[in-house]
Amino acid sequence: MSQSVDLDPENWEDFRKKSHFALDAMIDYLRDSRSHPVWRPPTEEALTRFDRDLPAQERDFAQVIIDFERYIKPFANGNIHPMFMGWAQGAGTPVGMISEMLAAGMNSNCGGRNHIAIDVEKQIARWMAQIFDFPLDASGIFVTGASIANFYSLLVARNQAFDSNDVRLKGLQSHGTQLVAYASIEAHNCVQQAMELAGLGARNLRLIASDENRGIIVNDLRRKILSDRAEGLKPFLIVGTAGTVDTGAIDPLDQLADVAFDENLWFHIDGAFGVLAALSPKLKPLLKGLDRADSVAFDFHKWLHVPYDAGFFLIRDAQAHLNAFASNAAYLTRAPRGLAGGDTWPCDLGADLSRSFRALKTWMTIESFGSKKLAQCIEQTCYLAKHLEQHIKKSSFLLMRAPVTLNIVCFGIRGDDDGSLTREIVMDLHERGLAAPSLTILDGQPAIRAAILNHRTREEDIDNFIILLNEALTRAQENLKKTDLTLQQADV
Repeated sequence: MSQSVDLDPENWEDFRKKSHFALDAMIDYLRDSRSHPVWRPPTEEALTRFDRDLPAQERDFAQVIIDFERYIKPFANGNIHPMFMGWAQGAGTPVGMISEMLAAGMNSNCGGRNHIAIDVEKQIARWMAQIFDFPLDASGIFVTGASIANFYSLLVARNQAFDSNDVRLKGLQSHGTQLVAYASIEAHNCVQQAMELAGLGARNLRLIASDENRGIIVNDLRRKILSDRAEGLKPFLIVGTAGTVDTGAIDPLDQLADVAFDENLWFHIDGAFGVLAALSPKLKPLLKGLDRADSVAFDFHKWLHVPYDAGFFLIRDAQAHLNAFASNAAYLTRAPRGLAGGDTWPCDLGADLSRSFRALKTWMTIESFGSKKLAQCIEQTCYLAKHLEQHIKKSSFLLMRAPVTLNIVCFGIRGDDDGSLTREIVMDLHERGLAAPSLTILDGQPAIRAAILNHRTREEDIDNFIILLNEALTRAQENLKKTDLTLQQADV
């Protein structure tokens, strides 16, 4: 008879003490986030630790925790820090951290079946429908992030374009018509990738020019649709953006809804972070037309600070959602009662069968803080962006590169035509662990990009950021002078 083996602790009390240490240390880490460097690269010792052979023998859990404290936690990407502002990444919360632990303890597979986690996910869909002024029976599903949610929207729109499910069975060739989609030139690259993954081809995504506010030019869109129809192509999808990746710009969503209605096209909104501005009565008017969308992609792990990952796909027509993904399989047979109960499971609404309980951390975040406080956090970051913009406009060495719509500020260095100073400043701030803006290119010009999402960021942090930029500029100028001198000496 073989020896019985399981993975539970032999001594639960001992495990509890060791776990308490790890939990307390992480809570302290969040509490003291401001005192840590924003970012630091892994040490050689840490990198060597993760270049080892597979361990065959067990280790004491306390030693594993020590390794985590020593080799992993100090070298995170830094998005919990108040001075992290390079990318649109949420900062997390202690509530979210605990909810992740609870979800892991339940270890629910949310692909389907009759258990409470599925109802929690449906609750989130209803809440989002309420916020976006969608029908309350709108269909929604958690995904890893907005990139996948945008891909799902394209698959649904592709399915709807032919008014049948033949495309799932016979493929696109059975219809003999080339589908074309439309988005702003400012749209996230995942929209193009979705066209590639769906077999429609990147060339069949028409990227329409943007105006001075970086919103899509609607008249150009209308002309391109007419031109494509005249060439025998089949327009099927318009993608509007609520919060572009570079500048946070918002397309004229209401006008795009008009075009979609006139042309009988699917209207999808990529709202990765910006669409959650709908929580704020002050900011929601910027999203006029959101309620007319056929589908929306967005992330809870950005502006609501739910732990990664927590993307969401919301679609107005529940039947269209079901038509695009549902399939029959013997092992997914439903029953009138018991654990196999329920008509529609999440696996009928997306490609994943194995899915984590993402809804719990989102539900606990919303329940704990309420929509009002979460909206205030969103408004706060937009205010701080405007505060930074005012600093830049008053500066003798900085200049704005794009209008500020929400919470993203793009600016450059006066006289830095080749971007050498801009790049040096950003790298310097990163390496010193002082702040973490990012780099981008706008209209061919290098720009520093500050995406202010962190609920921990305060007005004094923005004031300090300007001081840090000034100091980094001085160091960058000195470093470039040294480099030029070294090159001149090398030439001699």
